[in-house]
Amino acid sequence: MNVMLVHSLEPAPQASVFQPRHDEECSAVVERGIMAQHSFNTVCAIEYLKSHNVKPQVIERVLLHPDQRRRPAH
Repeated sequence: MNVMLVHSLEPAPQASVFQPRHDEECSAVVERGIMAQHSFNTVCAIEYLKSHNVKPQVIERVLLHPDQRRRPAH
């Protein structure tokens, strides 16, 4: 299991530079990954998101920098 993602030294970019989500399926996968992190642990969440082809920089941002997550659209 490769958890190098957890040890990234580069700071994540600010959330304000991201475009709003357009892919509802990817959004649902990311939400389930966040729930897996809360219910189990970060490694489980990383593996879940990787198995659904979520980009490493997105995985890092949503799991390790919750303050930089996109705000849900209403």
